[in-house]
Order: sequence, then C-alpha cells, then structure tokens
Amino acid sequence: MANMSLKKNPMPSQAPDVRNKNFQEVTLGYTKEMALDEAQRCLNCKNPQCMKGCPVMIHIPEFIAKVAAGEFEEAYQIISQTSSLPAVCGRVCPQESQCEKYCVRGIKGESVGIGRLERFVADWHNANVTAAPEQPKKNGHKVAVIGSGPSGLTCAGDLAKKGYDVTVFEALHLAGGVMVYGIPEFRLPKAIVQKEVDGLKALGVTVSTDTVVGRTVSIDELMDEYKFEAVFIGSGAGLPMFMKIPGINYKGVLSANEFLTRINLMKAYKPDSDTPIVHPKKVAVIGGGNVAMDAARCSKRLGAEVSVVYRRGMEELPARHEEVEHAQEEGIEFKTLNNPIEILADENDNVRAIRCIKMQLGEPDASGRRRPEEIPGSEFEMDVDCVIMALGTSPNPLIKSTTKGLEINKKGGIVVNEDGLTSREGVYAGGDAVTGAATVILAMGAGKTAAKAIDEALSK
Repeated sequence: MANMSLKKNPMPSQAPDVRNKNFQEVTLGYTKEMALDEAQRCLNCKNPQCMKGCPVMIHIPEFIAKVAAGEFEEAYQIISQTSSLPAVCGRVCPQESQCEKYCVRGIKGESVGIGRLERFVADWHNANVTAAPEQPKKNGHKVAVIGSGPSGLTCAGDLAKKGYDVTVFEALHLAGGVMVYGIPEFRLPKAIVQKEVDGLKALGVTVSTDTVVGRTVSIDELMDEYKFEAVFIGSGAGLPMFMKIPGINYKGVLSANEFLTRINLMKAYKPDSDTPIVHPKKVAVIGGGNVAMDAARCSKRLGAEVSVVYRRGMEELPARHEEVEHAQEEGIEFKTLNNPIEILADENDNVRAIRCIKMQLGEPDASGRRRPEEIPGSEFEMDVDCVIMALGTSPNPLIKSTTKGLEINKKGGIVVNEDGLTSREGVYAGGDAVTGAATVILAMGAGKTAAKAIDEALSK
C-alpha cells in the first residue's frame, strides 16, 4: 500500500552543537525501516517525470520499487547500470533541483526522498556485498582519462564495463578529484569515495596517481607513444578566483581551494597532521555557493567565529538549501547584501579587518538574478583575522597550454560538441574543464556522454 504522507522521512543527523566541533558525517542515513517507508511514497508513475531531471538517467521508479520490496541489492544493480558513483551522488547531488524537482508527490507536499534512498541503497551494498564484480572481456582498445573526479571516473567506469583498457591519470596522490580535495569529510566521507574508486579498479580500470598531464606526460605522448586511441579530459576547474580589491595579498587571505585541500586531502585539522593550516579566531568567507558553505563550516569546526559575506540576499544564495540550513544551525552568521571593498592589515601585513559596503538589489542581470547595487555612504568595517575567497574557479590552464589544437573559450573552458569531442581528433572533454565549476552529477553526465561517443567512434 502506498504511503500517502505529505512529508518525506526526515534524515537523522548529528545535533548542531555537537557536529560543529567534529569532522564526522553530519547526516547519518536512513535506517532500513525508514527506507522501506519512504519508498512506499513513490507512486511508480507510468511516465516518470523524475528521470528527466537526472543527468545520468537513473531508472528511479524501478530502483525505488525494489527498495519498497526489500530487495536492496537489486535496487543497487539498477542504479549502477547508469551511475558509477551512487554513494557519492546520494550525498552531494542537488536532487531538490533535479530529479526531486519533477516528482509528482512534490505538487501537494514533499517529493519522494530519491537522494536519501539512493544513499541508503549504496551504503547497504557497500556494507553487505564483498564479492568483486566480474571483469568484462577486453575489446583491445585503449583509452586514457585525465583526472579522477566525477566526470573522469564516470567515463572510465562506463568504458571499462564495455571492455576498454582504461587508464586514469591523476595529478594528486589520491584519486577522487574534487570529491577528495574539495568536499569536506562531514559531507562526503573519503572512505566512501575510496570504495567507489576501488569498485572501478575491480572492473579493470588502472589509476595512475602523481601524474600531471602537461608536465609528466603530454596528450601527444599518450596518443603517439603510449598508443591510447582516445583521451578524455576531465581535469576539473582548480584555478581559484580572487576579488580585485586592495589588500588581497595580505597574510590571512586564502582561496577556498587551498583551505579546503589542506583540510580534506591533507587532513590538516587532525592534531598529528604534518600539513600547516591557519587557526583563525574570526573568519569572513566571501561567496554564497556550496564551496563557501564548506569553507565556512570547516572554519567553524576549527574553532572560529564565522561570517558568510554575500552581495545578494538569502533567497539568491546559490548553495543548496540544505547546506545553508546546516550552516545556520551550526552557528554561522550570514551577512547578506554586503560586499567587501578593501582588506585591512596591521603593521605586519596580517589581516585585521575587511571594509564592506551595503548592497541593494536592482533590476535582473543577464543571469536572471536581480543585480546587486552599492548603497553610497554605507561602508563599514568587520574585524576579522582571516578572509577566505570562495568566488568560483576556472579550468586549470596547464593542459590547454601544452596541447596543440584545443579550442578554448573566453572563460578558459575547453570547447566541445554535443558528444564531448574537442577540436582535436580523438580528444574528448567534460565536466568542470569545459563548463567551469558545476555540480558532481553534471560532471558525471558529461563523462557518460563522452564515453558513449568514444565507444561509438572506436567500435566502428
């Protein structure tokens, strides 16, 4: 019998005044009973609208029906037909603006908790199934994947399932890309990412870490000397943006990228870590996206008073509503409709304050959002000893500067066609290297599109 409750089962989580002092996962996941109850809320529509919101086209009603029947492994197998990273997506995918946005249950109540059910299924599989997947028979074709983030791992996984000999080249010492260096442990435990990577290795994917393509080896060498028949570039967008204001070079001004990498990848928050990290008392995080929330919440866990400074209002924050809600619960202050205009320092060039100006929203700009405008004479100072810039990132220029024949757009992204093919024959690209910073699931969709095109090109 269908569960006609208008509200989804709430997600269990750590109490705010406990979790803001540790880096353990905030949300605890559904119990078996919660998952069964939530799955009963799905109407199993004949024309499921939820699927059109999923960039990797998971067969959502089918997997939820298996959950409702208590067939959790069967549900996992349905998800894994189209998704290489279900445990990751169940945690960080913005379902509220994708699959759940189109759920018909959301018309008169809350949508089905699709993401929460995906996480439950993936976690159940990881906890209960130890048998390695059967490796497909090799088809004799070699493909190189640059970058082990969501787009690269998805492309690698889809091709490995078809028998391709896939090697993933990762610049850092751990595979996972933004999932290990950018997203904090309390949102996405690194053991979960490693489990997903190990699953791809079990399929036959080779992962070569500490390999900086463009320095260690070039794309030309991969194709000419190492005989890779196709290359997928999924190198992400790791070049941080800074405001062009006075004082940007003072000590205590950080990019969110560096700050989060030290914490997430290098575990700098641990007492025995060899990686240095600032331990500020008062932090201003500039920006309003998910990265800003991550930086703010990490700062709070390091013991600081934290303010998020954003030039638009609360309703315009681009971060996931859940992340904003969690940040507010954890004691982070939001200073919206404010914009920094100068960073001030003491006699030793250490940050001591930021000067801001108050803003108001005017007419919509090209993005459709109301344009923030300064209010003359409204300047004020905030006492801080650290400023973290979380204003977005652009694609790293290394590959484009060392590879001939790649067309690049004005924002530094690699230009591709609808199949992910670049202007260079046999070279494909996707994810943040093309779009600039976006979501994990959109990057996965791009990796899936490119894998399909590579298979079609090489299997002719």
